[in-house]
Amino acid sequence: MRTATKRSSDPCVQSVEVTDELITARLVDGRRISVPLAWSWRLSDATPEQRRKYEILDEGHGIRWPEIDEDISIRGMLEGVPAQRSRPS
Repeated sequence: MRTATKRSSDPCVQSVEVTDELITARLVDGRRISVPLAWSWRLSDATPEQRRKYEILDEGHGIRWPEIDEDISIRGMLEGVPAQRSRPS
């Protein structure tokens, strides 16, 4: 008798690097995905030190930079969803 095991197909982040041009996420399955730094205005405005201080969220499905109040999902990076600046009311 064979038993099927459930495998998660959701991409999960292992580590992150932010340069002056790119946000690059290294995934646990070995892939690396990158989006332009300009997609996150908060990270674009942050210092290099603030960019290095991130937390991995939700079992690897997201990334948070607490000092600048920025969250990015891995799914959003894969689907090409840049952060939107909020409009003043």
